[in-house]
Amino acid sequence: MKKTKISQFRNIGIIAHIDAGKTTVTERILFYTGKSHKMGEVHDGEAIMDWMPDEQERGITITSAVTTCQWKNCDIQIIDTPGHVDFTIEVERSLRVLDSAIGVFCAVGGVEPQSETVWRQADKYHVPKMAFINKLDRIGADFFGTVNMIKERLKANPLIMALPVGSEDSFEGVIDLLQMQQVIWDDDSLGSSYNYQEISSDLKQQADEYREKLMETLAEIDDDIMEAYLSEKPVGLETLVGAIRKATIEMKIVPVLCGSALKNKGIQPLLDAVVKYLPSPDDIPPIKGSHPVTGESIEYPPRENVPLSALIFKVSMAEGRKLSYVRIYSGSLRVGDEVYNPSRNKKEKVARILRMHANKRERIEESGAGSIVGIIGLKESSTGETLCSSQNPVILENIELYEPVISVAVEPKTHADQDKLDQVLEKFSAEDPTLKVRNDEDTGQTILSGMGELHLEVIISRMLREFKTSVNVGKPQVVYRETIEKRGQASAVFDRDVAGQHHFGEVHLILKPRPRGTGNHFSSQINPETIPESYIPAIEKSVMESLESGVVMGYPVTDVHVVLAGGSYKESMGSELAYKVAASMACSEALKKGAPFLLDPIMKIEILVPEVSMGDVIGDLNARSGKIESIEAKTGFQIIKAVVPLAKMFGYSTSLRSATQGRGTFSMHFSHFDRI
Repeated sequence: MKKTKISQFRNIGIIAHIDAGKTTVTERILFYTGKSHKMGEVHDGEAIMDWMPDEQERGITITSAVTTCQWKNCDIQIIDTPGHVDFTIEVERSLRVLDSAIGVFCAVGGVEPQSETVWRQADKYHVPKMAFINKLDRIGADFFGTVNMIKERLKANPLIMALPVGSEDSFEGVIDLLQMQQVIWDDDSLGSSYNYQEISSDLKQQADEYREKLMETLAEIDDDIMEAYLSEKPVGLETLVGAIRKATIEMKIVPVLCGSALKNKGIQPLLDAVVKYLPSPDDIPPIKGSHPVTGESIEYPPRENVPLSALIFKVSMAEGRKLSYVRIYSGSLRVGDEVYNPSRNKKEKVARILRMHANKRERIEESGAGSIVGIIGLKESSTGETLCSSQNPVILENIELYEPVISVAVEPKTHADQDKLDQVLEKFSAEDPTLKVRNDEDTGQTILSGMGELHLEVIISRMLREFKTSVNVGKPQVVYRETIEKRGQASAVFDRDVAGQHHFGEVHLILKPRPRGTGNHFSSQINPETIPESYIPAIEKSVMESLESGVVMGYPVTDVHVVLAGGSYKESMGSELAYKVAASMACSEALKKGAPFLLDPIMKIEILVPEVSMGDVIGDLNARSGKIESIEAKTGFQIIKAVVPLAKMFGYSTSLRSATQGRGTFSMHFSHFDRI
């Protein structure tokens, strides 16, 4: 098998708000690159990348799918990510391992809330981006309005590289502002054939104006172009392409292209732009990690002749076997290799290496730096963990996780289901780090906590469909937090014999409220004569464990500063056990004295409402203790932004549909915890 040079790899993610057309764009890319021979449509449930039955039924992406295709001598590895806020961890872990991303924006909806979320996630990992403005054939499409929203909402510097030819029903192609030619697609060939032609006279003035703006933007960031621009010398195409590529990789600009994926227009120029402007693994800084023992910083360039460093960014239970999705940053992997996981201090065997194409897979013997592959054979390694060689251990930065905000109780319908339930939930927990499972000791029920109603709905649907496990489901419950209103203090003494040995420890704690969202903090104000320093870590650990279960309803406690203010020590009787128990007792007592109360998860909500339904929708929000932050006008619609307690939002989609005759849409994501 011919090896691909590292400079010919492009690892890209397709990111956007739900329903912007990400999967349709990916399907067209696969068709035009010859990877698939039939266009799968999301609305028919036949999209290649949406292969899960739940995705096909609901018409949305739930799990990020990986595939590889070729275009102009480049291997493009694509991850199509979900757009729904409940599956935001899928986007987070995909962006962690990608080198670049294409943000897809609906020309009618513009920059929607989840687009902002995924864009910020990409910024966090310093991922260079391009924008593709989709659905220009739709009624109400506004290309320039969407570009302005990219500038204002995302604080990006958009570089318009293409203009639409016609709009709505009459949209027929694009103007390439670099080559100053018009690109028109042939509808009879499903968009496979297209031709470049002279720009039509009625669009020439607009094209000249935006070509001038393109040159001005590039002159501001590139000295050579600035010099040529000021002296009015022509700038060659190669120089322009080089300058755009450099500025895109440095995240100074976001090239903007446009089209209509559903109508098969604009995809080939997008593929050309991916090859020309987005980075290969060679163009981005080498991966940095730390030595698991010494903590020193290590960096590995994307070469095959250096030690192995790879990150598991996703785990999937495929046909009962554990499939680990891995991005190889440096070195190479062969079937039969032994790899080391420094997080668990374990060696694992690579049984198979797979090149993925959604849920289909092709076995390969080896893979090197820059590749994204599936591995079978890793028994203990999990999401976010590093694979390396035992001679050169390194730990790469982990993937940030999210706290669940909603819970449901599940119980098996039959005795046969009882045996399967624990195994099934263990598999789901390995796949999805945002799904938390615990057993309620009071009721004996199993509690599932997740990112939203849809997230838990899909988990329960998959239990039945994939594992034939039936469960009864309780009503969704909100996952609250607890905190204190005022200062509380308490002392506790542990003084007794345990297993024939006398243990003594006395601890005095002061608890103070902290500002909302700052988390918990522990500090010690005592000198070593009061309690020896060697016992302080045990006291801190015990306090932090106590804060995991509050005194109001047993929810985790947050935003509390715990001060170790005093205590006492008896020679030869002091022990870790005694101080741990005393700290736990003092912490619980001090919490009770601090006027504890519950904090609600508060959600940010953005609602698109027809003007005629505004009054009803606002009235409904007020009844749900919502606080409206802003209202923006948009042709025929109003955008309401508000914050609402999650507890009041169950069943909101039904209420909104009935208040707006099915025309209103909303999106919601977690904002913060606060008192109502």
